[in-house]
Amino acid sequence: MTQKFKSAILTAAILGAGIGVGTVSQPANAQESQSNGWFKACSDQGENKICNVQYQAVAANGQVITSINLAEITGKIERRVFQITVPTGRLIPPGILLQVDDKKATVIPYAFCAPRTCAAEVKLDDTLVGVLKAGGELTVISTNFQGKPNPIKVTLEGFTAAYDGPPIKQDELQSKQKELEEELRKKAEETRKKLQEAQDAAKD
Repeated sequence: MTQKFKSAILTAAILGAGIGVGTVSQPANAQESQSNGWFKACSDQGENKICNVQYQAVAANGQVITSINLAEITGKIERRVFQITVPTGRLIPPGILLQVDDKKATVIPYAFCAPRTCAAEVKLDDTLVGVLKAGGELTVISTNFQGKPNPIKVTLEGFTAAYDGPPIKQDELQSKQKELEEELRKKAEETRKKLQEAQDAAKD
C-alpha cells in the first residue's frame, strides 16, 4: 500500500471524527468565510480510536475552503498527524505555507490530491502544538494554478481549550453544525437581498 493511499484512507477516517458542512470548493477570501471554531471530536474507527482537533473555514455557499486537523490515532495504528485540506486547482511544488502570527512561515508538503481536495500533512509533535497554543492567529496560504496565493486567516483563540479539553459530545457537535448552517443561511439571504436591491436600483 503506497504512502499516498494510506494518507487518503487516513483522511477519510480523520474527517469521520469531525463534522463536515460540505465539500471543498473554490477558495474565498478570509473575510467571506465562517467557522464553527476549534473543537475536538473522537470516534472509533474499527480497531482504532481517532481524536481530531479541527477547524473549518466555510464559504458563504456552505462549502469548506480550508480544514485543519490535528489527529491522534491510537489502537492498532499509533500515529499523530497535522493535516490541512484545501481546494483542488493548486500548484503542488510550493506546498502550503503555514504562518503563526509574525513568525517565519513553514512549508507543509502535499501528501495527495483527490477529486475535490488536496491535503498537506506532517507529523504532529509537541513543538508544533506548543507554537499553536502560544499563537494568536494562523495564516494558511496555498497557491492556485494561476500562481496566486490564497491566504486564509484562522484564529487560534479556543485552540488550547479544544486541544487540552474533553471531546465534544455528539449532540453538541450537531448543534454546532446547525448553528453554522443557520449563520450561512442568513449570510446567503443578506447577499441575495443586496443583489436584488442593486438590480432594482439599476432599473430606476
